[in-house]
Amino acid sequence: MATDMYLPALPGIARDLGTSDGAVQLTLSVFLIGLALGQFLWGTLSDAWGRRLPMLLGSAAFVFASVVCACTSSITILIGARFLMGFGGSAGVVVSRAVVRDMFDEHESARFYSLMMIIGGLAPIVAPVLGAALLAWLHWRAIFWVVAAFAAFCFVGVLWGVPETLARTDRLEIRFRMVAGRYAGLFRRTDYIGYALAAGFCHALLFAYISSSPFLFIQLYGVTPQQFSVVFMSNAVGLYATGQFNRVLLRRLSPRQILMRAVVLNLVIAAILLALLVADRAPFPVFVALLFALVGSLGWIFPNVIAVAMKPVGDQAGSASALLGVLQFTFGAASASLVGALADGTAIPAVGVITGSSLSSLLILLIFRHLTRR
Repeated sequence: MATDMYLPALPGIARDLGTSDGAVQLTLSVFLIGLALGQFLWGTLSDAWGRRLPMLLGSAAFVFASVVCACTSSITILIGARFLMGFGGSAGVVVSRAVVRDMFDEHESARFYSLMMIIGGLAPIVAPVLGAALLAWLHWRAIFWVVAAFAAFCFVGVLWGVPETLARTDRLEIRFRMVAGRYAGLFRRTDYIGYALAAGFCHALLFAYISSSPFLFIQLYGVTPQQFSVVFMSNAVGLYATGQFNRVLLRRLSPRQILMRAVVLNLVIAAILLALLVADRAPFPVFVALLFALVGSLGWIFPNVIAVAMKPVGDQAGSASALLGVLQFTFGAASASLVGALADGTAIPAVGVITGSSLSSLLILLIFRHLTRR
């Protein structure tokens, strides 16, 4: 909700605060940086304190930051508050994965990660539409008030509905040398880090699309904010559908088999779209159709790459989930910033970053699969 709901308002925020499009795009980049950095803290704390308390603290910080975003008239404060939103919200991202890893094996966890992605997929379906609807009647600040209310609801949900899944006997000490050693050890594990890096590049792909889509659709193709929300929603529906179908595929194929095939498919689609744009043969219907297929293929990638990465690291699931999230959102923030820096009024820079990210993900998987077999 916090990532997608305000996207239709980005051009309006820039006008209202008297700042540039690039400065407003930075609010998405710093949000992702906060999501990345926060996961180191929350993941480490969840291995030491248990799963519930870090989620409660992170949710409280998220509520506070949302209120600040709704009240400020300064782009500088908005950027800072968005960083805090990401930092607090990262607790839910990292700890929820650890909870699933606490409870299930690789194959079953892939099914649950798919279910989590389906549930999470409702947010990008609903959020831009709700954001556009609010913009039609209210100021863009109303979007952040709604996010603050939703965050408060999440806090209550954690307080009342999330059990503690990490036994006290399984908790780890918080000492700098021990914590640093755990993260260094994760980087040396070829059965983990290769899949974590691949997930990072796939998130780079996703956020290159998310950060550029309002300007591409609204400014380049001339759609209204309401029409943009419909297009964005259709891509989210595709991601939802493939995530649901992934649970069916897991009855016949392993998470690793689905993952490799989906990454190859993703790269093929991205390369075709880039080639058509360079040749100036990507009219709006073709552009939208290929983006739909591109984003949809991520529904077969994300749950499986997470399940495979988390399988061998059950003894430190919180730290492993944190590093996985840090890589994902650091790469996502970098790609969003790169798209903004390369912007030239066409879709080529954004799709170029998307294609490069997809290619990098495939190469990483092939390299580390070879290293693991040695």
